[in-house]
Amino acid sequence: MATAGRIVEGARAGMRGFADLLMPPGCMTCGEPVSTPHSFCGDCWGALPAVSGARCRQCGVPLPVAWQAESHCLGCLKDPPPFARATAPFLYDGPARQMVLRLKHGRESWAGPMAAAMHRVAPGWVEPGRLLVPVPLHRWRLATRGYNQALLLARALARLGGAEVAPDWLLRVKHTPSTRGLTRAQRLRNVSGAFRVREGAGGQLKGRRVVLVDDVLTTGATASACAKALLRAGAEAVDLLTYARVAATDATPYLERIASEEATNQHVIAQD
Repeated sequence: MATAGRIVEGARAGMRGFADLLMPPGCMTCGEPVSTPHSFCGDCWGALPAVSGARCRQCGVPLPVAWQAESHCLGCLKDPPPFARATAPFLYDGPARQMVLRLKHGRESWAGPMAAAMHRVAPGWVEPGRLLVPVPLHRWRLATRGYNQALLLARALARLGGAEVAPDWLLRVKHTPSTRGLTRAQRLRNVSGAFRVREGAGGQLKGRRVVLVDDVLTTGATASACAKALLRAGAEAVDLLTYARVAATDATPYLERIASEEATNQHVIAQD
Protein backbone atom coordinates (compact mmCIF):
# COMPACT_ATOMS: atom_id res chain seq x y z
CA MET A 1 0.00 0.00 0.00
CA ALA A 2 2.85 2.37 0.84
CA THR A 3 4.43 1.68 -2.56
CA ALA A 4 1.12 2.37 -4.31
CA GLY A 5 0.81 5.64 -2.38
CA ARG A 6 4.28 6.71 -3.51
CA ILE A 7 3.41 5.87 -7.11
CA VAL A 8 0.21 7.95 -6.94
CA GLU A 9 2.03 10.88 -5.33
CA GLY A 10 4.78 10.65 -7.94
CA ALA A 11 2.19 10.73 -10.71
CA ARG A 12 0.55 13.77 -9.15
CA ALA A 13 3.90 15.54 -8.88
CA GLY A 14 4.57 14.78 -12.53
CA MET A 15 1.18 16.18 -13.52
CA ARG A 16 1.84 19.32 -11.47
CA GLY A 17 5.21 19.74 -13.17
CA PHE A 18 3.62 19.35 -16.60
CA ALA A 19 0.92 21.87 -15.69
CA ASP A 20 3.60 24.33 -14.54
CA LEU A 21 5.28 24.07 -17.94
CA LEU A 22 2.01 24.92 -19.68
CA MET A 23 0.99 27.58 -17.15
CA PRO A 24 3.75 28.72 -14.76
CA PRO A 25 2.58 29.40 -11.19
CA GLY A 26 1.80 32.99 -10.35
CA CYS A 27 2.55 35.19 -7.35
CA MET A 28 -0.17 34.79 -4.75
CA THR A 29 -0.99 38.49 -4.73
CA CYS A 30 -0.11 40.04 -8.09
CA GLY A 31 -0.11 37.00 -10.41
CA GLU A 32 3.38 37.56 -11.84
CA PRO A 33 5.13 34.28 -12.79
CA VAL A 34 7.13 32.67 -9.98
CA SER A 35 9.20 29.51 -9.85
CA THR A 36 7.37 27.91 -6.92
CA PRO A 37 3.61 27.54 -6.46
CA HIS A 38 2.07 29.34 -3.49
CA SER A 39 4.85 31.91 -3.24
CA PHE A 40 5.42 35.63 -3.79
CA CYS A 41 7.32 37.45 -6.49
CA GLY A 42 10.28 39.54 -5.37
CA ASP A 43 8.33 42.80 -5.34
CA CYS A 44 5.43 41.46 -3.29
CA TRP A 45 7.77 39.66 -0.91
CA GLY A 46 9.60 42.92 -0.33
CA ALA A 47 6.29 44.74 0.21
CA LEU A 48 5.05 42.39 2.94
CA PRO A 49 4.61 44.62 6.03
CA ALA A 50 6.42 42.52 8.62
CA VAL A 51 5.81 43.28 12.28
CA SER A 52 9.23 44.31 13.55
CA GLY A 53 10.82 46.20 16.40
CA ALA A 54 9.47 46.49 19.92
CA ARG A 55 5.89 45.48 20.51
CA CYS A 56 3.48 45.13 23.41
CA ARG A 57 4.16 41.95 25.35
CA GLN A 58 0.46 41.20 25.65
CA CYS A 59 -1.42 42.29 22.52
CA GLY A 60 1.62 42.38 20.20
CA VAL A 61 0.94 45.85 18.78
CA PRO A 62 4.09 47.56 17.45
CA LEU A 63 5.17 50.32 19.80
CA PRO A 64 6.06 53.79 18.46
CA VAL A 65 9.67 54.91 18.78
CA ALA A 66 8.90 57.13 21.78
CA TRP A 67 7.45 54.15 23.67
CA GLN A 68 9.84 51.37 22.70
CA ALA A 69 11.22 51.12 26.23
CA GLU A 70 7.77 50.13 27.49
CA SER A 71 6.85 46.47 27.82
CA HIS A 72 3.09 47.01 27.43
CA CYS A 73 1.07 49.41 25.33
CA LEU A 74 -1.15 51.93 27.05
CA GLY A 75 -4.27 50.07 25.93
CA CYS A 76 -3.21 46.87 27.70
CA LEU A 77 -2.08 48.76 30.80
CA LYS A 78 -5.46 50.46 30.98
CA ASP A 79 -7.69 47.51 30.03
CA PRO A 80 -5.75 44.21 29.72
CA PRO A 81 -7.29 41.71 27.29
CA PRO A 82 -8.12 38.24 28.60
CA PHE A 83 -5.62 36.54 26.29
CA ALA A 84 -2.10 36.24 27.71
CA ARG A 85 -0.18 37.21 24.57
CA ALA A 86 -0.69 37.72 20.86
CA THR A 87 1.53 37.70 17.82
CA ALA A 88 1.32 37.91 14.03
CA PRO A 89 3.95 37.97 11.29
CA PHE A 90 2.45 40.89 9.35
CA LEU A 91 0.50 44.10 9.60
CA TYR A 92 -2.89 44.14 7.88
CA ASP A 93 -1.74 46.04 4.82
CA GLY A 94 -0.42 45.52 1.29
CA PRO A 95 0.11 41.89 0.20
CA ALA A 96 -0.73 40.57 3.68
CA ARG A 97 -4.16 42.20 3.54
CA GLN A 98 -4.73 40.68 0.10
CA MET A 99 -3.82 37.24 1.46
CA VAL A 100 -6.36 37.53 4.29
CA LEU A 101 -9.15 38.69 1.99
CA ARG A 102 -8.49 36.07 -0.67
CA LEU A 103 -8.30 33.25 1.88
CA LYS A 104 -11.82 34.25 2.94
CA HIS A 105 -13.06 34.25 -0.64
CA GLY A 106 -12.03 30.96 -2.18
CA ARG A 107 -8.22 30.66 -1.97
CA GLU A 108 -8.32 27.84 0.56
CA SER A 109 -4.92 26.49 -0.51
CA TRP A 110 -3.25 29.66 0.74
CA ALA A 111 -3.81 28.57 4.33
CA GLY A 112 -0.60 26.50 4.12
CA PRO A 113 1.87 29.30 3.32
CA MET A 114 0.03 31.67 5.66
CA ALA A 115 0.29 29.16 8.52
CA ALA A 116 4.01 28.71 7.80
CA ALA A 117 4.56 32.43 8.35
CA MET A 118 2.53 32.28 11.57
CA HIS A 119 4.49 29.28 12.80
CA ARG A 120 7.82 31.06 12.26
CA VAL A 121 6.93 33.99 14.55
CA ALA A 122 5.52 31.84 17.36
CA PRO A 123 8.32 29.46 18.42
CA GLY A 124 7.11 26.99 21.03
CA TRP A 125 3.45 27.91 20.60
CA VAL A 126 2.47 25.09 18.24
CA GLU A 127 3.86 21.81 19.49
CA PRO A 128 2.64 18.42 20.71
CA GLY A 129 0.39 18.87 23.73
CA ARG A 130 -0.82 22.33 22.71
CA LEU A 131 -4.43 22.83 21.72
CA LEU A 132 -5.33 24.98 18.71
CA VAL A 133 -8.82 26.47 18.75
CA PRO A 134 -9.99 28.36 15.64
CA VAL A 135 -12.25 31.36 16.04
CA PRO A 136 -15.61 29.91 14.91
CA LEU A 137 -18.03 31.25 12.33
CA HIS A 138 -21.76 31.34 12.92
CA ARG A 139 -23.50 28.51 11.08
CA TRP A 140 -25.22 30.96 8.70
CA ARG A 141 -21.91 32.50 7.61
CA LEU A 142 -20.31 29.06 7.43
CA ALA A 143 -23.10 27.91 5.12
CA THR A 144 -22.57 30.94 2.89
CA ARG A 145 -18.77 30.72 2.72
CA GLY A 146 -18.49 26.94 2.82
CA TYR A 147 -15.50 26.83 5.17
CA ASN A 148 -13.95 28.57 8.16
CA GLN A 149 -10.65 30.18 7.22
CA ALA A 150 -9.47 30.10 10.85
CA LEU A 151 -9.95 26.32 10.93
CA LEU A 152 -7.92 25.96 7.71
CA LEU A 153 -5.08 27.92 9.34
CA ALA A 154 -5.30 25.87 12.56
CA ARG A 155 -5.11 22.58 10.67
CA ALA A 156 -2.14 23.78 8.63
CA LEU A 157 -0.40 24.91 11.83
CA ALA A 158 -1.06 21.54 13.45
CA ARG A 159 0.61 19.77 10.51
CA LEU A 160 3.69 21.96 11.00
CA GLY A 161 4.05 21.66 14.75
CA GLY A 162 2.19 18.54 15.85
CA ALA A 163 -0.39 20.34 17.99
CA GLU A 164 -3.98 19.16 18.42
CA VAL A 165 -6.88 20.97 16.75
CA ALA A 166 -10.24 21.33 18.46
CA PRO A 167 -12.44 22.31 15.49
CA ASP A 168 -15.75 22.55 17.31
CA TRP A 169 -15.03 23.00 21.00
CA LEU A 170 -15.73 26.73 20.73
CA LEU A 171 -19.09 27.68 19.21
CA ARG A 172 -20.45 30.95 17.86
CA VAL A 173 -24.02 30.91 19.11
CA LYS A 174 -25.01 34.47 18.21
CA HIS A 175 -25.08 35.85 14.68
CA THR A 176 -23.52 39.31 14.89
CA PRO A 177 -23.78 42.06 12.26
CA SER A 178 -20.70 43.38 10.50
CA THR A 179 -18.28 45.20 12.80
CA ARG A 180 -16.84 47.37 10.07
CA GLY A 181 -16.59 50.98 11.20
CA LEU A 182 -17.37 50.24 14.87
CA THR A 183 -15.18 51.38 17.76
CA ARG A 184 -13.62 48.82 20.08
CA ALA A 185 -16.29 49.49 22.73
CA GLN A 186 -19.04 48.95 20.15
CA ARG A 187 -17.38 45.76 18.89
CA LEU A 188 -17.17 44.42 22.44
CA ARG A 189 -20.90 44.94 22.84
CA ASN A 190 -21.51 43.36 19.45
CA VAL A 191 -19.82 40.08 20.39
CA SER A 192 -21.01 39.95 24.00
CA GLY A 193 -22.47 36.48 24.58
CA ALA A 194 -21.63 35.38 21.05
CA PHE A 195 -19.34 32.47 22.02
CA ARG A 196 -19.54 29.48 24.32
CA VAL A 197 -17.64 26.24 24.80
CA ARG A 198 -19.41 23.13 23.54
CA GLU A 199 -21.06 21.06 26.26
CA GLY A 200 -18.70 18.35 27.40
CA ALA A 201 -15.52 20.06 26.16
CA GLY A 202 -14.80 21.86 29.44
CA GLY A 203 -13.25 18.79 31.02
CA GLN A 204 -10.82 18.45 28.13
CA LEU A 205 -9.93 22.15 28.32
CA LYS A 206 -9.27 22.23 32.03
CA GLY A 207 -5.70 23.22 32.85
CA ARG A 208 -4.57 23.42 29.22
CA ARG A 209 -2.88 26.33 27.49
CA VAL A 210 -4.86 27.13 24.35
CA VAL A 211 -3.75 28.87 21.16
CA LEU A 212 -6.66 30.76 19.62
CA VAL A 213 -6.20 30.97 15.84
CA ASP A 214 -7.64 33.56 13.45
CA ASP A 215 -6.70 35.29 10.20
CA VAL A 216 -6.56 38.90 11.41
CA LEU A 217 -6.62 40.83 14.68
CA THR A 218 -8.33 44.23 14.52
CA THR A 219 -9.54 45.68 17.83
CA GLY A 220 -9.32 42.38 19.69
CA ALA A 221 -13.01 42.34 20.60
CA THR A 222 -13.75 38.96 19.01
CA ALA A 223 -10.56 37.39 20.34
CA SER A 224 -11.34 38.71 23.83
CA ALA A 225 -14.85 37.24 23.77
CA CYS A 226 -13.46 33.87 22.65
CA ALA A 227 -10.70 33.92 25.27
CA LYS A 228 -13.19 34.70 28.05
CA ALA A 229 -15.36 31.74 27.03
CA LEU A 230 -12.34 29.40 27.00
CA LEU A 231 -11.06 30.64 30.36
CA ARG A 232 -14.50 30.29 31.95
CA ALA A 233 -14.53 26.68 30.74
CA GLY A 234 -11.26 25.95 32.53
CA ALA A 235 -8.41 26.76 30.12
CA GLU A 236 -5.22 27.71 31.98
CA ALA A 237 -4.36 30.52 29.55
CA VAL A 238 -5.14 31.62 26.00
CA ASP A 239 -2.62 32.86 23.43
CA LEU A 240 -3.70 34.50 20.18
CA LEU A 241 -1.99 33.71 16.87
CA THR A 242 -3.06 35.46 13.65
CA TYR A 243 -1.61 36.00 10.19
CA ALA A 244 -2.01 39.78 10.28
CA ARG A 245 -2.94 42.49 12.73
CA VAL A 246 -4.12 46.05 12.51
CA ALA A 247 -1.63 48.37 14.20
CA ALA A 248 -2.66 51.59 15.87
CA THR A 249 0.33 53.27 14.25
CA ASP A 250 -0.75 52.37 10.71
CA ALA A 251 -2.96 55.42 10.23
CA THR A 252 -3.16 57.29 13.53
CA PRO A 253 -0.38 58.19 15.96
CA TYR A 254 -0.53 55.89 18.96
CA LEU A 255 -1.29 58.41 21.70
CA GLU A 256 -3.81 60.18 19.48
CA ARG A 257 -5.69 56.92 18.94
CA ILE A 258 -5.77 56.15 22.67
CA ALA A 259 -7.14 59.65 23.41
CA SER A 260 -9.76 59.24 20.68
CA GLU A 261 -10.89 55.87 22.08
CA GLU A 262 -11.16 57.32 25.59
CA ALA A 263 -13.32 60.18 24.31
CA THR A 264 -15.53 57.72 22.39
CA ASN A 265 -15.94 55.46 25.41
CA GLN A 266 -16.87 58.39 27.64
CA HIS A 267 -19.49 59.47 25.10
CA VAL A 268 -20.95 55.95 24.97
CA ILE A 269 -21.09 55.77 28.79
CA ALA A 270 -22.82 59.14 28.93
CA GLN A 271 -25.52 57.85 26.58
CA ASP A 272 -26.23 54.69 28.62
